[in-house]
Amino acid sequence: MAEPDEKLQKVLARTGLGSRREMERWIEAGRVQVNGRLATLGDRVDAQASISVDGKTIARGDGARTRVLLYHKPPGEVTSRKDPEGRKTVFDHLPKLKNGRWISVGRLDYNTSGLLLFTTDGELANALMHPSSNIEREYMVRVKGEVSQETLDILREGVMLEDGMARFTDIQDGGGEGSNHWYYVVIMEGRTREVRRLWESQDCTVSRLKRTRYGNVFIPSRVKQGMYVELEKKEVRDIYRQAGLDPKPLEQPTPEEKERERRQLSKRPGAARKKGGKRSRKA
Repeated sequence: MAEPDEKLQKVLARTGLGSRREMERWIEAGRVQVNGRLATLGDRVDAQASISVDGKTIARGDGARTRVLLYHKPPGEVTSRKDPEGRKTVFDHLPKLKNGRWISVGRLDYNTSGLLLFTTDGELANALMHPSSNIEREYMVRVKGEVSQETLDILREGVMLEDGMARFTDIQDGGGEGSNHWYYVVIMEGRTREVRRLWESQDCTVSRLKRTRYGNVFIPSRVKQGMYVELEKKEVRDIYRQAGLDPKPLEQPTPEEKERERRQLSKRPGAARKKGGKRSRKA
């Protein structure tokens, strides 16, 4: 169980709603209630307290244990919990939780595929996404047409986008495929459509984009699009280390959840799309 009388903003941050500082602003703005009364900054709550934000009761885990899973997102899914247009969301495929909820570590665009991490620990998710974490995100990019060495140099040096300077810390050649060319690129932050916008700033068209790595985590070959896998203790400890946090004990999935994971991993995937080029050794 969570320790009694925790700071309200800490409990809210753990649910994945935002950072502690952001939760403090929500409390000051009058958006949070505890046991039916308006919360104030400095409030402390125990495990039995009912907390609501904007009139909606939030789901709380006990905070003492954690779960982390990796999902291989296909194109054509949104990363929000619900979509006004009725499109599929990444949460449709994840195991249902009795306590707490899955929190996405960052987002991927509707047409982007690849690695998404989910956790029940909001503090971990916030730490992994914070710019100060300096965690690498690697993408496999298919670009239409020829790309000059001068353009690649510019993308490495930095480009001023509408929301500030951005650059690839690494670009590796992935080989050609007809009129297209593949590259592996690395960025250190997760701004909206940043990879696509960097290429577009140089009049390059991205025809396919896939995230292949987040920090030290890669997509296992057995985890095909639309599948997930729960991460093991060693992997989770490494993720906490990258986030600069002390690791929490793992909450073990139920036997039913383990069986569901086994079944979906054993399904025969659809015809895999042809990939371009060879994987470079350098990340």
